[in-house]
Amino acid sequence: MHDLTPKKIVEELDKYIIGQDKAKKAVAIALRNRWRRQQVEGELQNEIMPNNIILIGPTGVGKTEIARRLSNLANAPFIKVEASKFTEVGYVGRDVESMVRELMNVSINIVREEMIEQVRQKAEDRARETLIDILYPPLPAIPNETEEEKKKRIERYKRIRNKMLTLLNSGELDNREVEVTQEGPKPATIEVFSQTGMENIDLQLGDIMAGILPMKRDKKKKKMKVPEALKFLTEMESSKMVNRDKINNEARNRVENDGIIFIDEIDKIVANYDRSSGADVSRSGVQRDLLPIVEGSNVPTKFGIINTSHILFIAAGAFTKSKPSDLIPELQGRFPIREELSSLSQDDLNKILVYPRNSLSKQYKALLKSENVILNFKDEAIEEIACFAALANEKMEDIGARRLHTIMNALLEDYLFDLPDVTKKKITITKTFVKNKLDKIIRDEDLSKYIL
Repeated sequence: MHDLTPKKIVEELDKYIIGQDKAKKAVAIALRNRWRRQQVEGELQNEIMPNNIILIGPTGVGKTEIARRLSNLANAPFIKVEASKFTEVGYVGRDVESMVRELMNVSINIVREEMIEQVRQKAEDRARETLIDILYPPLPAIPNETEEEKKKRIERYKRIRNKMLTLLNSGELDNREVEVTQEGPKPATIEVFSQTGMENIDLQLGDIMAGILPMKRDKKKKKMKVPEALKFLTEMESSKMVNRDKINNEARNRVENDGIIFIDEIDKIVANYDRSSGADVSRSGVQRDLLPIVEGSNVPTKFGIINTSHILFIAAGAFTKSKPSDLIPELQGRFPIREELSSLSQDDLNKILVYPRNSLSKQYKALLKSENVILNFKDEAIEEIACFAALANEKMEDIGARRLHTIMNALLEDYLFDLPDVTKKKITITKTFVKNKLDKIIRDEDLSKYIL
């Protein structure tokens, strides 16, 4: 993060997201401010609150993508949740605290993988030694053996063992089958079901009773090829070398200081979003339950208490039937930054097809390359696809860049179905081909429903 300045953050976002410069600038500043806060010394550090953001705009314009790419840049724990999935405490359904528990689970997995990677080489060396012990176990002592005989036996064993290790490293033993013992504790678990959101907290009786009763261990022997056994033993050794408490502490620290929660469809929990549904009370309740989480509170998880004061919350919504000011005032105050994302123009759709690193044209080229077919798009064909996508968004529901997925699939459907049976090894998409394929579908009101 030291070198990840706001300008560089925007440059990285530009590689995947077209337009929406104001939103990119806002999230870049918010991300950099988190690093700046951690450089502040003294008590003031805890007083600096994150700049939570509301992104306002129609579907498919890049709201989720901005948040997701932001977390990848910072290597921060990130989850995306939908506000409409949560219910007020007392109603059946998920409670808002579960989002923090999910974020902690994500962080635990990230930290565990990082720590395992740090010890992987050492673990693999140990796994090789263990595998040699299985392939060529130590010879038992011989009764009435003299010191000279013992010395020769040990030297012979070491020579053969080193030879076996050389064969293992060269891959000459890959076809050999070995029997590996899979050993692990058999913990009993209890899931607590309640309306207070504790459904995700597993009580590991094995941990609770470890110091009271001896733990039963489950031993199973399984036959596997040498490469598979080496991989399995490496994972076992890695797990032994990584300290679980250290993982939990580091994961908790990352959640509290670097965690990002993206709350999508926040406009759906506005009380007057849809008066006909009769769920106004529950929606307002979700907002009230969400408020302490965003303000900063302690949430219990099975890995410890998580303080949410410095988690960055990015909310998003279309706000077609409501507006941000319809949220309860306290919640509005916890999202001080609001950025409106514009609808995508034909020019934007044209750029989205070509420039991002994960653009659709590159994705379909890679898909067809797997069938040994080269796919090319003429520039005028790309422009025509963007034109049809913009027309479809105008005539039907505006779903932004997601329309390009349906257009491209309709355009290439025959090729995708017929491959690899066709003999054609090079396909060029022209403007004429696009027009002939899509014109009737887009312009015919009866057929347009089949696009999406």
